[in-house]
Amino acid sequence: MNKARTFDNIFKYITSGASFSVILIIIGIFITLLIESKESITKFGFFEFVTTTIWDPVNEIYGALTMIAGTILTTFLALLIAIPISIGIAIFIVELCPKFLKTAFGSTIELLASIPSIIYGMWGLFTLAPIMSDYIEPSLQKIFGSIPIIKYLFQGTPLGIDVLTASIVLSIMLIPFIASITRDTLSLTPQILKESAYGMGANQWEVIKDVMLPYSKYGIYGSIVIALGRALGETMAVAFVLGNTHKIPLSLFDSATTITVVLANEFTEATTDLYLSSLFFLALILFISSFIILSFAKYIIRKKNVR
Repeated sequence: MNKARTFDNIFKYITSGASFSVILIIIGIFITLLIESKESITKFGFFEFVTTTIWDPVNEIYGALTMIAGTILTTFLALLIAIPISIGIAIFIVELCPKFLKTAFGSTIELLASIPSIIYGMWGLFTLAPIMSDYIEPSLQKIFGSIPIIKYLFQGTPLGIDVLTASIVLSIMLIPFIASITRDTLSLTPQILKESAYGMGANQWEVIKDVMLPYSKYGIYGSIVIALGRALGETMAVAFVLGNTHKIPLSLFDSATTITVVLANEFTEATTDLYLSSLFFLALILFISSFIILSFAKYIIRKKNVR
């Protein structure tokens, strides 16, 4: 009995230590980023750093607004494309797909998440970008080019290396995350609720719209926020097709850059302490933003489970 209790205590201490090590690692990363960013924080301050559009290593003037704007825009457009497609995929697999094909479709969607991001980037650069520049983007200009206000979103030369192409590539990478979690949450809808709705005369669309989606809404919200965190941290796929230009994009056909792309491209070029510190400051902003977003997603999912 005592021997069993001893092993239980050892197991408890080992697992507790492993759990606390994760917290210590996160705290360590935060402290490291904060210390390395100190010079940039002292010189520019948080508000000036995030509101300045100039990124000039030669004159040592650094501002993160162009990167923040590029990150927000590409992430927003990617989610705008990925969310309806992902929810549609999840509904099809759960309710409409023949049983013998459910496993195949589910595995295929999850397989998309295992493809390295650099493969998406290469596919976007060599396959999607030429299609966008030769066919899709000129067509969009013809369709929307004469509509007031909206036409400004489609101005510029369609090169295929721009915000729109990067957002499409990123949306494809987000689909498996949203679709898989949404599928699982839809599957948890109690059968009795659906049968009751059918018994009251509801058709299949009404059951999905009025029963399954409301019941699964917290899980769907959580999947979207998790995908948002994934989008904020994506680097290589976006770097291939975004153009990497330090300017705020005013059109979907403009090139831009993101925080992660700047970190990947310029870290080895940082030859001064202030330059390096500014890059660490960018990393600190990204770290805090991702941590807040993923914590919020965890809260939403836990709220769903409690309910």
